[in-house]
Amino acid sequence: MSARTLRHALNLWPPFLCAGIHVSHLAADFRHARVELRMRPWNRNYVGTHFGGSLFAMTDPFWMLLALHALGEDHIVWDRAATIDFDKPARGTVAAEFRLDDAVLDELRAATAGGDKVLRWFETPVHDAGGAVVARVRKQLYLRRKRGR
Repeated sequence: MSARTLRHALNLWPPFLCAGIHVSHLAADFRHARVELRMRPWNRNYVGTHFGGSLFAMTDPFWMLLALHALGEDHIVWDRAATIDFDKPARGTVAAEFRLDDAVLDELRAATAGGDKVLRWFETPVHDAGGAVVARVRKQLYLRRKRGR
C-alpha cells in the first residue's frame, strides 16, 4: 500500500475520524509522519481539555507503521509496550511528529541481522499550537528479522 493510500485510509478509519485525529503527512518513504488532534466537543474530558485516550490514540500506530514499511517485508515489527506522561492540559489542535532517520534504520537492521529480537523505545512529544509539550508518549517496538531471509 502506498503512503498516500494509507494516509487516506487512516483519516477515514473510524477510531481516528470520530476522535478528531487527522494524519496531515505521511512521507512516501515512510520515514516521517505528522498527526494532528483537533479539539471537538466529543473528544473533551470532564474539565474541557483533550481526553488522554485521544492523545495516546493519535500516536499509537505510527512507530510500528513507519518501521514496518521502512525495514521491509523481511522484518517482523510489533508494538510491545507504551507509556504516556501528561505535562500540561491540552487544548485546541495538538500535533505529533515521527521521524525515522537512516542511523536508526541502520541500527535496527544491524541489531536484527542475526535473527535476534530487538526491543527499541521511541519517544514522541505532543505539542500544542504554541509549541509547548502537552504530553510525551513512549512506545516500545519488538523487531526481528524473519527466519530464512
